[in-house]
Amino acid sequence: MNNKPLVSVIIPTYNRADKLSLAIDSVYKQHYKNIELIIVDDGSNDNTADVITKYPDAIFIEQQHAGQAAARNNGLRNSKGSIIASLDSDDVWQPEFLIRCVEKLESDNLDFVFANWSQQAKIGNDWDFLNRDPFLMPYFKNIMDSWVVLEYHDLRKVYMEACPSPSSSVVIRKSSIVSGWDDRINIADDWCMYLDVILSKECRAAFTLDRLWEKRIDDINIYDGRKRNEVLKHLYISDTLTMMDKFKKLLTRSEMYILKQRYMASLVELAKHELIREFNITECLRLLKDSFIVNVPFTLKMIPDIFLKGLKGKYNALSGRA
Repeated sequence: MNNKPLVSVIIPTYNRADKLSLAIDSVYKQHYKNIELIIVDDGSNDNTADVITKYPDAIFIEQQHAGQAAARNNGLRNSKGSIIASLDSDDVWQPEFLIRCVEKLESDNLDFVFANWSQQAKIGNDWDFLNRDPFLMPYFKNIMDSWVVLEYHDLRKVYMEACPSPSSSVVIRKSSIVSGWDDRINIADDWCMYLDVILSKECRAAFTLDRLWEKRIDDINIYDGRKRNEVLKHLYISDTLTMMDKFKKLLTRSEMYILKQRYMASLVELAKHELIREFNITECLRLLKDSFIVNVPFTLKMIPDIFLKGLKGKYNALSGRA
């Protein structure tokens, strides 16, 4: 009898018929076999449904287009496993991904674990992502048997600064998930969900620097496929505002200020873009006003740093063309 816990793998997908099979195949090639696969089609208008017919053992759910968070939540509601993993439909797991992650999750009684990955580059070779993460680097000295355990206070500190674990990297206990993925979030639905877990109780997690999956890049990635100004607008401004409101009663004053600083710096950077790239003075002033409302001294400090850097970049680009 199989006494290994059931892992529910959720693949949300939207117009990824050309890449979906590789993601699904990577699930069925896992060394860990006690899996149910749930594929949620978020209103695709390509031939995604035809691709799914090749995988009769998978649970296939169709929904009207509502975004990746809503698709993940739909999969979660229909899951039977005590452990949840969400693989983006343009990513691929290595065959040992689940067995390595589940074994660590169970042996140390953790809330979630996440694994390093090979990041596809738009130009050049793939690269090792987490080994460059400045927020995780201080903990590399604690590696034991290829894993680093993050106790509660360190875990909370890391995730306030950044999200080192995109959806495809994480294996999490269903019982640790508080309210699922927030469908108000544009890009950072994974980050918001982990903060929801971390801020709700004294949880523990672990990560490995072993690269156990591959992040693939194209022009329609939720994050990597967007231009910098779109990332600023949707992730670092809109999503940060949502998280500030959602967690305002759970954050310390210093933690809230970390989010406010990220929000203000992004407003100033987007204002710089509107002025230098779009020549939109009205929008530039509106964005700066929003930042001043939060904190005048911080905004005044950021304006020369960000604007001078932008002007220098613009000058170098024009000089290069000449």
